[in-house]
Amino acid sequence: MIEVSCRVRRGDFLLELDTRLAHRATGIFGRSGAGKTSLLHALAGLIPVDALRLVIDGEAVVDTRTGLDSPPHRRRLGMVFQDHRLFPHLSIDANLRFGMAQQGPGPGIDEVVELLDIGNLLKRRPDQCSGGEGQRVAMGRALLSAPRMLLLDEPLASLDRGLKRQILPYLRRIRDHYDLPILMISHDLAELLALTDELLLLDRGAIAGQGPLPQLATDSDTLELLHDCGLVFALPGRVARRDPDGLAWIRPDGASERELACGDCPAEPGDRVEMVLRPEDLVLARPPVETPLSLTNRLPGRVVSVTRSSARCLVTLDCGLSAPVLAEVTERAVRDLSLTPSQPVVALCKAQAMQVRRIGTSTESSTDRRNR
Repeated sequence: MIEVSCRVRRGDFLLELDTRLAHRATGIFGRSGAGKTSLLHALAGLIPVDALRLVIDGEAVVDTRTGLDSPPHRRRLGMVFQDHRLFPHLSIDANLRFGMAQQGPGPGIDEVVELLDIGNLLKRRPDQCSGGEGQRVAMGRALLSAPRMLLLDEPLASLDRGLKRQILPYLRRIRDHYDLPILMISHDLAELLALTDELLLLDRGAIAGQGPLPQLATDSDTLELLHDCGLVFALPGRVARRDPDGLAWIRPDGASERELACGDCPAEPGDRVEMVLRPEDLVLARPPVETPLSLTNRLPGRVVSVTRSSARCLVTLDCGLSAPVLAEVTERAVRDLSLTPSQPVVALCKAQAMQVRRIGTSTESSTDRRNR
């Protein structure tokens, strides 16, 4: 359990919150200027605060009310920034060792090097590494400081799409291998869904919502904010096959026979993946859907709920999968299709609308990943 209470004033901006985080990995999400980075920097001791209390599993790390206000290097909070901030005059090996814990036991350097696949980089300098390699080194340096918690400040923001696909599995390795609380900021909701268990939604310096995405998406007070920030949802599954037309067919978790097609899939048959979709890319229809359509993917299901905000309607569907399906439609569509709870519908979408990221190889089980 993580307890956070914070009050920070910077000019006209006030960040003020008090919450508990039950999950080990929490995504911090919201519009630009909502206070996301200010929160992480306050926890790390990088900016002055009016008041701050951070308790991790019952142990107070900072509590300004009682005078407990340790300097940043004594808080044991591993920080990873957008730009990796490695020392340019040191080798990668020296950068890693610079971060090794001076207080308390921490992971060994050989363990971290193997976990992040950076053994071939040790003799290089940072300017001889790619952006993705540098970020893996920065993650390793943070782990070697024996942190109580990891703070990730948009660690993928400076990377292109291909490098993001490479780095996300390493973040998942860290999450699965170490029993460490993680707070991660990103402006990309899909990145947060790949790593975190719950979201802390900030708006103008305050908590606008907290919980798993399906819960927040069915709250009319947070729906509009989520949409403005780029609402997506993710369906985990496994690549079943590739067809002669170049499509990858993915079997979602919870579906014994159904497969969904994707036109751009970086994974191979047998690999674990997550399919990311925008609710506005789905089309709903009443069954049966018999006319030939260019919408390759069809998911039959039932309406769970309809959430209305000032500008849109979000329909939550139970399609028999491990996660709910979200579709955005107009108020007129809700009326015309009689979209009420338990109503049977079919969700349709193009194969090209689906973004897929690999989260595990065909030879790597979830147990292997946890025990790596």
